[in-house]
Amino acid sequence: MPMVKLVTIPVEAREDEKAVKWLGHYSSAQSILVVGDGDLSFSLALATAFGSGEKLVATSFDSYVHLISMYSKAESNVAQLKRLGATVLHSVSVKKMKKRTDLKPRRFDRIVFNFPHAGFIGKENQVHMINAHRLLVQRFFRNASKMLHPLGEIHASHKTGQPYNRWEIEGLALEFSLLKSEMVAFRKEDYPGYNQKRGDGDRCDEEFPLRNGCTFKFQRWPR
Repeated sequence: MPMVKLVTIPVEAREDEKAVKWLGHYSSAQSILVVGDGDLSFSLALATAFGSGEKLVATSFDSYVHLISMYSKAESNVAQLKRLGATVLHSVSVKKMKKRTDLKPRRFDRIVFNFPHAGFIGKENQVHMINAHRLLVQRFFRNASKMLHPLGEIHASHKTGQPYNRWEIEGLALEFSLLKSEMVAFRKEDYPGYNQKRGDGDRCDEEFPLRNGCTFKFQRWPR
């Protein structure tokens, strides 16, 4: 009869494993940087699900004063994030975030940019709009690639189909040795409380449609 070896798992290890909480692709064990988060509702969805924002850095492109004037729930979202222990930073540009003194020394397991957008300066299918979006995403990858743990991932959620495929974000990522490891459908219902915002003009606090949205996951190569 074959010998069966019993392995005893320490109580501490079992408790630590049980304590890890997940929401969508993210867990409370990961150090996470969320950028360009509109009214910060995506970051709050994560922190709320985890029961803590201790390992979460939530950022907005706008200053705090501008943020709360744009979004009806921003002030409340910021307050709740801070109560949960998250780091909240404002006036963070993804084009040069690696140079910020409050981010420069840090490395993250996940860096998340949901539905990057360079602003409403024309129709989405116009060449100058596509080029503006591409430049934004390119600069994001350049910065994020320097802020990632060796085994970490960069997640860029993005619409698919025309004209969005013309952004060619996989090619932009490859410029910085980032290879796509997976592409999955973005499901808003996976993140209770998240409200995607237009972020510009008189309708900045309105939601935009998420049809055909996908999350592109990139890892640094060679690993």
